[in-house]
Amino acid sequence: MSRAHSPINPAALSMEGVDESTWLDVIHKMDEVYTRLIDDEVALEQKNAELEQSQQFIYSVLSAMSDVLIVCDQRGRIEQSNAALCELVGRSEAQLRGCELATLLADPASVQAAHQAMQRSDVPRKGQGIALNFLGQDGQGVPVDANCTPRLSASGRHMGTVWVGRPTAELKRAYQELQAAHDALKRTQQQLLHSEKMASLGQLVAGVAHELNNPISFVLGNVHALSKYSQRLRSYVAALQARGEDAELQQLRQRLRIDHLLADLPSLIEGTLEGAQRTADIVHGLKRFSAMDPEERKPVVLAEVVERAIHWVQKGQPTPVQVSAVAPPNCVVLGSAGQLQQVMMNLLQNAFDALAHTAAPQVWVEVSQQGSAERPLVCVSVRDNGPGIAPEHLLRIFDPFFTTKPVGKGTGLGLSISYGIVEQHGGHLSARHALGGGAEFCLELPSA
Repeated sequence: MSRAHSPINPAALSMEGVDESTWLDVIHKMDEVYTRLIDDEVALEQKNAELEQSQQFIYSVLSAMSDVLIVCDQRGRIEQSNAALCELVGRSEAQLRGCELATLLADPASVQAAHQAMQRSDVPRKGQGIALNFLGQDGQGVPVDANCTPRLSASGRHMGTVWVGRPTAELKRAYQELQAAHDALKRTQQQLLHSEKMASLGQLVAGVAHELNNPISFVLGNVHALSKYSQRLRSYVAALQARGEDAELQQLRQRLRIDHLLADLPSLIEGTLEGAQRTADIVHGLKRFSAMDPEERKPVVLAEVVERAIHWVQKGQPTPVQVSAVAPPNCVVLGSAGQLQQVMMNLLQNAFDALAHTAAPQVWVEVSQQGSAERPLVCVSVRDNGPGIAPEHLLRIFDPFFTTKPVGKGTGLGLSISYGIVEQHGGHLSARHALGGGAEFCLELPSA
């Protein structure tokens, strides 16, 4: 820096013992000091600008933090906070500065936990996690997962605490949504796996049903013919007996027990017919299960289906079971009445079998309208007060050939066939534990 100097008067410099060169040295030193002061002032201004930039940077970082930040002194008074805390409690930073942390907490337990954390002298450097409830803008408690860390000076002296926290309501909501999505994915995976099983089984059953259909038809046709032949033989033998027989024929007739055979032949034929017909019904059910024998879809009133199913299943029970049915007449679906009745009879039969060792057996059947206007549903609930379904069996309850009944009491195909029929009708069949105990099967079908 250059500076203009006023001319030096030699007369003014002529002092006793001081020459002109001495005064020139003094003026030069003064010039150096002034220059250094100017440089220091420029450096100080630069440092102030850098400090302002640093403060602005720190403030912008604190303002951008989504987590709550609180800096307290040794007494728990707030020295610094950020915008997240101001938004949470509904106060400005100026209002928060100097107030105690305890005044922001919603319950005595949080106040005590915060006080104990600030009074601890052995807090680790990584801090300690504490669950606190802050007073929100609406006066309600807001759960916050906070972490308290000690604030130390350069010499290591405890200066206070730093609190960093995150409201957990959003995390809980996200966790619940994630859990719901995970459960839906598991259900979809189970349904897909079950559909693959049913598709493979359907191909197997289709071949078995086709191979069994012809011999069963032969048996039924031959037994019907045998029934007609037996009637003719009885008529012929009766005619011979009416004309009279010699002693030798009578002895032969008694020895061969012809009368006993003729008397026993109708019951044998009837039993064979019943067995062949039951086998034919099984084959027919397998064909329906494998989608080989589709039936025409018509409007079906579920109240009538439920009534008929209860009537026929009750007739086959050695001891009566109390059944409470609620079925409005306006619940109509589009499907096969025979197949839907088969499903209802399977569900009722399973419920009755589960009540074999129950003191006061009871079954509840309820038909109701559910769903939305875009997709109306008719729901049928079959619930019993039996022992229920074991948790390990719930995932396999609709698997083909899976049964918990003793050997010879069940084939394990009833629920599988029912599941396939319901899927062909565009519905869904599920099992769960009833709230009051026992098992509950829920059948959902699109409303007509």
